[in-house]
Amino acid sequence: MGTSFLHKGDAANVQTLRRVGRQVSSLADLEPLIEQLGTSRIVMLGEASHGTHEFYTYRSYISQRLIKDFGFNFIAVEGDWPACYAVNNFIKHRPGTPEIAAEVLQAFDRWPAWMWANWEMVALTSWLRRHNDSLAGPTQVGFYGLDVYSLWDSLQSVREYLAHTDPTALQQAEKAFRCFAPYRDDETSYAYASQLVPKRCEDEVVKLLDQMRRKGQLQQDGNEAIFNAEQNALIAVNAEKYYRAMVAGGSNSWNVRDSHMAETLDRLLHFHGPDSKGIVWAHNTHIGDARATTMQDDGMHNIGSLVRQAYPPEQLALVGFGTYSGSVIAGSSWGADQTVMDVPEAREGSWEWLLHQGGGNSLLFSEELQQTDFATERVGHRAIGVVYRPLYEQYGNYVPSTIPNRYDAFIFLDQTKALHPLHGEAQNQKIPDTYPFGL
Repeated sequence: MGTSFLHKGDAANVQTLRRVGRQVSSLADLEPLIEQLGTSRIVMLGEASHGTHEFYTYRSYISQRLIKDFGFNFIAVEGDWPACYAVNNFIKHRPGTPEIAAEVLQAFDRWPAWMWANWEMVALTSWLRRHNDSLAGPTQVGFYGLDVYSLWDSLQSVREYLAHTDPTALQQAEKAFRCFAPYRDDETSYAYASQLVPKRCEDEVVKLLDQMRRKGQLQQDGNEAIFNAEQNALIAVNAEKYYRAMVAGGSNSWNVRDSHMAETLDRLLHFHGPDSKGIVWAHNTHIGDARATTMQDDGMHNIGSLVRQAYPPEQLALVGFGTYSGSVIAGSSWGADQTVMDVPEAREGSWEWLLHQGGGNSLLFSEELQQTDFATERVGHRAIGVVYRPLYEQYGNYVPSTIPNRYDAFIFLDQTKALHPLHGEAQNQKIPDTYPFGL
């Protein structure tokens, strides 16, 4: 398979996109997609950036329809488990949780907080709470985090759980806690220290996970508090592995992270039962099959490729998103202030440029692109991260991809705007005039 971009200005390819693409002028135009997604067990909804209003509102609408009309059981997002579990408790009306969604979402305080602490998520989590009002506990819809970054918070969560339920088992949690204590809130310094002593804290978190798994086997099935504690112990193991891999360089840290995401999704489906259905929210670079991109050339896999290999194709649907131009929330460097930035017009010859030439907002199904050049050629596909420098747009931010093999469907939104963060310095701190965005 070639690695070059499709020929710039290729009129035949633009004509193909005009023929295959379905015009999207409102959310109602997503009905053919929703009907198709409803037959899946796992639906993954991507995004081309972590700071675009429309990506969040479109995913919210699709998720609400899948939950309400097709019985999906949970949403799992590219976020930290402890903060997401606080949202899970909120939407399930559990004692001790705040009554207001905006207050719960303040739990997302690690940079980039705007990914989940935003008004678009206030609208969704408020809807989930209302939806759960009339449902019995075991049937209520859940909200969970797939990511691996929360080493310290997850250890603290296990420690607090055992302090209330099993003081004897607490001893192992304390050992792991003390091992990481010198590196509190600075996992990178632990990673560098582990180069000198490779198994510095690894044994302690592995023992803690074994202990929590034995404890879980003794409990009644369906106890979410036990599941939560075991998941936090698993995060401690995989986060320790992730930070050690990070300083070693290469693709291994990425693979550790996405393997953890896939493992967490498997655990959630198993916990919710053999007939359960789940929705995943994550960046296109995670949910779009890595085997259809240059990521595979670099030895990388992702949750999309792992789940495609583990589940029958009829049980899984991957949906990508993209934009041509507009604005976005991002930082100029890691940890920098969140800023509303311009998204310049997509690079000529790219997937987004071709779709723009093809007529704007559209929905495409990959099966209808399989007999075209898009199924055999890699085309540059825009990816904007939490760190973004628009001036460098022409030199990066595009992942060569065979689009029909990367996704099952794609939603293109020609002009998009930045989402509305709850806090920070991104100019959108008040409630947006259009909230709750007509969903």
